[in-house]
Amino acid sequence: MVHLRKPKSSNLLSDTQDILLAHIQPGNQLTIALSGGIDSVVLLHILAALSRPMRFMLSAVHVNHGISNSANLWSKFCCNLCHAYDIPIYVAYLQIKKETGLSLEAVAREERYRIFNHMQADYVVLAQHLDDQAETLLLQLFRGAGIKGLSAMPIIRKQTSPNAPQILRPLLEISRSCIEAYAKQNKLNWINDESNDSTVYDRNFLRHAILPLLRERYPNYPKTLLRTSRHLSEASLLLDELAEIDTEQCFTSGKLKVDHLRKLSFSRGKNLLRYTLLKQKADIPSTAKLENILSQLLSASSDNQLHIMFGNTEIRCYKGIVYILPRTTPTAESKQYVWHGEIYLALEHLKGFIHFTHAKNQGIDQQKLMGKLVMVRPRLGGEHFTPACKRPRRSLKNLLQEASIPPWERKRLPLLFCGEKLIWVPGIGIDCEFQVKSNEMGILPIWNPK
Repeated sequence: MVHLRKPKSSNLLSDTQDILLAHIQPGNQLTIALSGGIDSVVLLHILAALSRPMRFMLSAVHVNHGISNSANLWSKFCCNLCHAYDIPIYVAYLQIKKETGLSLEAVAREERYRIFNHMQADYVVLAQHLDDQAETLLLQLFRGAGIKGLSAMPIIRKQTSPNAPQILRPLLEISRSCIEAYAKQNKLNWINDESNDSTVYDRNFLRHAILPLLRERYPNYPKTLLRTSRHLSEASLLLDELAEIDTEQCFTSGKLKVDHLRKLSFSRGKNLLRYTLLKQKADIPSTAKLENILSQLLSASSDNQLHIMFGNTEIRCYKGIVYILPRTTPTAESKQYVWHGEIYLALEHLKGFIHFTHAKNQGIDQQKLMGKLVMVRPRLGGEHFTPACKRPRRSLKNLLQEASIPPWERKRLPLLFCGEKLIWVPGIGIDCEFQVKSNEMGILPIWNPK
């Protein structure tokens, strides 16, 4: 099945080697994403030929999505192929289910990249090529994507997780016809996914019904569209640079201020908001939704507690500051936790934990807690507190307002009680009666919300 002799002379081999030399180092671990199709089989053949002279380690990962009836046969083919090359392979078995609002192809792609992110490698190498670039650009264009969505796939892409391998695409400037010629010249065998022939899928409809017509009129359309994608990539980078400039102007202490946002044009404000959502790994709403969110923010008064929810994200506005937060599920449950002196107290209900440390000249006088029931519970309302010994006892509500703690955060604050006495509030302090004396060690609670 597999021919391990040195491949016949091919520009594809030398072109791929040039790309690898520009990006990888001797000793790097490369893991090829092997589907068993012609593109990845050719890439495996090339990488196997180059691994020894270029001194990189090579392995493979195959994702069995469980969609096709032939999926297990494809996995077996890939395992046999890697065995013939003496290359280790990891097979990930999945059961992909279509989600509402997402195509099966999109869900499968998301799951593949989730697997890639966890591979122990320096690079996961993909066999996407010049024609894939053209198809992706056209698909995104028909979906109404913005500049970032229309940008070219990069040869190297860093993943969001710092420990994840980088994505490497060495064939991005190689045409499908060149890959097919290489496979035939070297007498390679591969598998055909029957779903690739079905024009039910948008990409296949483009590939089989539209692009052959384009090629008759515009034979070099893949290279032309690649050039267009690169122009758009440059424009996208410039917009990100502009957003960085606007971030410096519109953010104070890491918070986006509405009055600064109003100084930008609407398009520039939209660019900054989109960029901020991406940086915080939030779901990006549609263009219409994004424009609506920006309009609401710009028209919000200083006392308006704006609250907008979409996807995995919620946006709130309080005292002219915009908060972009993970979406939370409200619950009416109110739990109490007894503290027995442990260093960490996990508060599942409040989604965080308290770290009890020891500090000199600050914290709670531990003698005052001896023999008493010490509990943590959320705010119920009506609590009073004396954080400053020279000032009168105050309502917790007023203290939280003066500290500019947003209302939604107040509900999640864990309050520490000794008996019925409120003795510690995160962001406010320790009650005067329980504060440690000078030159003594105290217990200092630190609230760590997730």
